[in-house]
Formats: sequence, structure tokens, C-alpha cells
Amino acid sequence: MRLTRRLWLHGALLPALATLGALAVAGQLFRADLESSLDRALLAQAAVESVSLFDGPGQKVHLHMAVSPLVEQVRPFAPQGYLYQSDGRLVMRYPPVSEGTPEPPRRVPGTRDGPPVLTTEVAPDGSRWREVMVNVRSPQGEWYGLRLLASLGQVDRSVDSFFRMAFSLTAVMGGLLLIVQTLLARRLSRRLGAIAQSLDRLREGDFTLSLAGDTGADEIGQVGAALREATARVRGAREAQERLIANAAHELRTPLALMRTSLDLALRRERSLEELRASLRDARTEVDRLALLADSLLDMATAGRGAWDWKKGDLGLLLTHAVEGARAEAERRGLLIHLETPAGMEAPFDAGSLRQAVDNLLGNALKFSPRGGEIHVRLAAEAGRFRVSVTDTGPGIPLAERDAVFEPFHRVAGAEPRPGAGLGLAIVREVARRHGGWAYVAPGTAPGAELVLELPAAPPVEGRASW
Repeated sequence: MRLTRRLWLHGALLPALATLGALAVAGQLFRADLESSLDRALLAQAAVESVSLFDGPGQKVHLHMAVSPLVEQVRPFAPQGYLYQSDGRLVMRYPPVSEGTPEPPRRVPGTRDGPPVLTTEVAPDGSRWREVMVNVRSPQGEWYGLRLLASLGQVDRSVDSFFRMAFSLTAVMGGLLLIVQTLLARRLSRRLGAIAQSLDRLREGDFTLSLAGDTGADEIGQVGAALREATARVRGAREAQERLIANAAHELRTPLALMRTSLDLALRRERSLEELRASLRDARTEVDRLALLADSLLDMATAGRGAWDWKKGDLGLLLTHAVEGARAEAERRGLLIHLETPAGMEAPFDAGSLRQAVDNLLGNALKFSPRGGEIHVRLAAEAGRFRVSVTDTGPGIPLAERDAVFEPFHRVAGAEPRPGAGLGLAIVREVARRHGGWAYVAPGTAPGAELVLELPAAPPVEGRASW
């Protein structure tokens, strides 16, 4: 069922039918209430007449409604009155009728001490009347039957008027609901159609579509916002992947070109054994460079997609092992490494990937620190996060490149002679992201640079399932 028809059904037709059903029940309750009010009025009139039937001159029987000074004003709605003797013969009636009118059938009073009897009668013309019959005893001890009749036509007319107005208002309300639901369905169809179109184009690999026009705050707007965010992330990831592939191809092409040039020169003419050895040594150097690049790419792929072993461990102990592993290289380069880590720094993390990220930070500091310099490794807890910082005394990182250094294959100006594939800090940021944290260059460090890796005290959602 299409959205428009569904909204017509659930937003207009069903409410209108439910309203009609409720009005039908309300109409019957309204009728019952009016009839109950009429019964109470008849009983009150019967009570007044029954106590005053014999208060006329000489205790002559009479009906007060016939001699009331307001008889003409109340005649349209006043009840009809009949008084019968004990044998059922009619004694008097109100309103009076002309001569020659057939007398009504006799009504013999019922049980002398019985309660008033209320019944409904239907006249030959189809009109309905409500009747009360009361037994009254005269001062002389004779029994009379007092019969009062009130037309139910006014009740029927009131109920019919109620139904006409109620059903008319229901029809108007149903029409308005139909119009509103139609407009709403068209608007929702446009919004959902835009989302469906976006999903179709995403399925085809087109990440350029934007839902910027839909700014609603309802659930559809939230879905659209989530889709826009997901599209932007996928587009960013795809662009990053394309840049990574292009940069990787460029980095791979350089050693391959050098190897081919070296081999071509070796094969162009007869070479001495020493010249061939030199060509092979050059080729071996480029092979080592390719192996380093391949290992770095594999490490980065593993950091981004591998299944991690989340366990709660001591961050201080992990940093201690990483620093001890780097001391030999630091001593060879004439550097000092200082470690500042308090006790009791426990957090959930993947030990393998986090150790690799810390090793990369230390390797970066070792690479750029001059001989005789110092490297400071610090661990601290700040506002529910753990902060791992590595500070060196190297040339520092220009302000304009402090975010770009974490991009794959990015090299700071002047770093070209130093070995490396340009993926170390990219792996650090990816590991931090997978842990729910972030990696960045701290501002205001001079001389040198301070690189920070922040981790949350609680694991991200993807790590909680295995923790």
C-alpha cells in the first residue's frame, strides 16, 4: 500500500469512522438521558396533580393543568391528562376535545397501592408517547386512575438534530483530515523519495548526492541527517582510499623505476663482477625499501580493519615495555628517553595495535631528534581520558602541517633524506580512532614537537562486544 493511501486510511477514514461510531453511541446515551428527564418531569407533574385532585370546592375532582393561568403558554409541550374512575370510565381529560370525538378506551386502575407505571405507546400515526399511570384515592375512599402522556417527538427531534449536526461536522472534519493527510503524504513522499533516490545512487557508487534541503527535526529528518553524515564519511573514506592508492602507487613506482634503471644499465653492456655487485646492491636497497613500504601498508590495513583483542590492561606497563625496546636505538643515536607514568593507569585496549602506535611515535621522535637530545614520554589521565604524549627536541612541525602529518605518505619539508614510508603517524591516528580517541600535534611546543595520543577510559561500541 502506497504512503498516500495508508495516510488516507489511518489518518482520515479510520478516525472519521471511529468518530461516527462514538457519535452514534453518544446519540443513544443522549436520547436515554432526555427520556429519563421526561420521565422525571412526568412523575413530578403526576405527584402535583395527585395531591390536588380533590381540593376544589366541595372536594370536586379536577385537573390543575386545565385551570392554570399559563395554560396557553404551556399547551405546546404540556402533557395530556386523563382521569379514570375505578371502573375505567373516563371522568375528565386535558386538553379538552370537541364533541363527537371518540372517547379513548377505558383504563382500569391497577394495584391500589402499586407504584407509578411508566410505559411507551406508539400512536397509529407513528408518533411515540411516554405514559405514567398513578392510582389516587379520593377523600371518600373511591379509587381513581391518573394518566399523563407526554410526546417523545421533542426528544426524537432533539436527537435527530444532534445527529445531523454531529454527522455534518464529522463529514467536514473527515474532509479536512483528507486534505491534510494528502498534503502530508505528498510532502513525506517527496522526502522519502529523495532518501530512496540517494540510497539508489549510493548503491551505484555515486557519493555526490546531498540531502541538504531536508532540515526537518522529525524521524525522517534524523534519517536524512544520518544518511548525509554517512555519505560524507563514505565519500571521505573513498577519497582517502583513492589518495592512499595513488600515493602508494607513486611510492612503489620510485624504487621499481630505480631497480629497473640499475638492471638496464647492468645489462646494456658487459660489466665487471664488481659493477654487477654494485648494481645488485642498489637493487637490494630498493627491494628493502619496497619491503618496508609493503609492511607499512599492511600495518595500516591491519590497524584499520583487523579483529582486535580488547582486554583491560596497564597502560603504564605497555609504555614501559615500548620505551625499553627503544633504548638501544636511542643510545646508538646518543639520545636519552625519559618516562613519566603513574601507577594504576588501567584501560581497555588492544595491546598489539596500541604498542605499534607507541612504537611509531617513539620511532618518529628518534628519527628527528639531534644527537644529544632528549625524548620525554608521559602518561596522564585527564577528564575521563588517558593522554600519551611523546616530546622530542627536533626541528618541530610547522603549524600549517600539524594535521597533515597524520595523512598517509605525507612528509614534512626537510624530512626526505630520513628513512621511512610516511605511514607511521597515519597508523597512529588510525589506531587512536579505532580506540575511540584521537592523535594530534600539541600546540606551543618549541623546540621540537609533542605528539599526543588520547584514549577514552571506556572502550568504543565496537570494542565492548568483545571486552
